[in-house]
Amino acid sequence: MRLNRIGNTDVRVTELSFGCASIGNLYRATTDDDAQNVLQHAWDAGIRYFDTAPRYGRGLSEQRLGRFLSQRPRDSYVVSTKVGRILSPGEPMREADGFVDPLPNAVRHDYSGDGLEASLEHSLDLLKTDHVDIIYVHDIGTYTHGAGNAAHMEAFLGSGYERLVRLKEQGRIGAFGLGVNENEICLKIMRHAPIDVILLAGRLTLLDRSAEEELTGMCRAQGTSLVLGGVFNSGILATGPVEGATYDYETANPEIMNRVSHLQQKAEQIGLPLATAALHFAKRHELTASVLLGTASVASLERNLTALQAAMPDEFDRHFSGGIGPA
Repeated sequence: MRLNRIGNTDVRVTELSFGCASIGNLYRATTDDDAQNVLQHAWDAGIRYFDTAPRYGRGLSEQRLGRFLSQRPRDSYVVSTKVGRILSPGEPMREADGFVDPLPNAVRHDYSGDGLEASLEHSLDLLKTDHVDIIYVHDIGTYTHGAGNAAHMEAFLGSGYERLVRLKEQGRIGAFGLGVNENEICLKIMRHAPIDVILLAGRLTLLDRSAEEELTGMCRAQGTSLVLGGVFNSGILATGPVEGATYDYETANPEIMNRVSHLQQKAEQIGLPLATAALHFAKRHELTASVLLGTASVASLERNLTALQAAMPDEFDRHFSGGIGPA
């Protein structure tokens, strides 16, 4: 599988990557064995970049991924996790933030230098490694924190950013950036100082191309790579405009349904399922270093891998023009 460089760093990632939210029991529980099976399937397919976060099952995803990767040479894979949430022992719970049967950990947000490093240390323990290749500052921005984000920005710009620079210089991390669902926070931080990479969820897709308004231009200017997540916009680009289809984690409104119906017609005109078009749109963008495939199901992963192996018709770029580079 092709390797792509992250920013101007020495980190290189496979063009497809495995997102580990689902093996943290996102929306439904999965067993340890099923988690290991889907990770093995990703590995067998050539995927060598795995992304996780403390948020995913309050550490469960990191724990399961660490168990899997610890059986493989450290230089044979790339792993990213996220900072901004600090876990500590807490009470058992049935559900937390959409994750079923999470580990019994309490959580608090902290984007200061000390907070980010404490988060990293806990992740290193769960992942059974002494360094991670990429660190993403997770969910900073008004999308998650609303008016409370001002204090988080003060903490991050006051000491958090410089701590990540220092950790990179020390070799504890290979690259750093943001893991977010919004464009504006990326622009604000990049105006302050450069970052290597953005894990951008849902803002550069076949349906939502809002990142093209300003963010992609700034990424080109600064040499910032993109890892694209949420390429189905939380479901609707996979299911099509069916009743109950979800967009941005909510039931899609009529306007979104109409737009997706139009995209589906365009895809079918050139012989493609909508989901296949959505996957290839993300993969073919010139700034894309990797496309995240997140699932706890071997069948679902294989379906997406098969779709990504399909040859694209010559009309693809014309039908879905804008921001698409060479395959």
